[in-house]
Amino acid sequence: MADDHDPTQDDSLFPAPSLLPYERWLNEASRSVMLNALEHVSREGLAGEHHFYLTFLTDFPGVDIPARLRAQYPHEMTIVLQHQFWDLKVDRKAKTVSVGLSFGGVGSILVIPVQAITGFADPAIRFSLHFAAMEPTEEPAPEEPTTGQPEQDGPEESDSSSQVVSLDAFRKKGPSPA
Repeated sequence: MADDHDPTQDDSLFPAPSLLPYERWLNEASRSVMLNALEHVSREGLAGEHHFYLTFLTDFPGVDIPARLRAQYPHEMTIVLQHQFWDLKVDRKAKTVSVGLSFGGVGSILVIPVQAITGFADPAIRFSLHFAAMEPTEEPAPEEPTTGQPEQDGPEESDSSSQVVSLDAFRKKGPSPA
């Protein structure tokens, strides 16, 4: 007997559309794994054959790299953390990763917002993570004190990103229980 609620029966529906933000949760969890690895290496150094590839968007707000690198890599750049890097730091509060690297014999400190990172790999163990591009987050503006009276200057504008989902499609059909 088939389960009418099993979305795996039709591969075109898997994974089924969800009202829960699973994709965002997985993206955040994967980024946390990457940050844990970077923090470990910042304390303990790289062991054995481990080395990291870190890919990030150079044109993302908050990325701080030398102008010559930004000109050479206007959209995306991959750096390798292996033998010669220094001052690797993960700042979870500021949501940044910073590291010192040498490019053409010139030392530079790169500051990369975590949201700008699109890939992380440790080729020594064939491990890689790819992240969905994230929108830059802005600090919320302080709220204006309210007088208790709702403001109504005109009709409310609709939010084009909002969606109304009917739950009728998920309800069992047939006679209702008495």
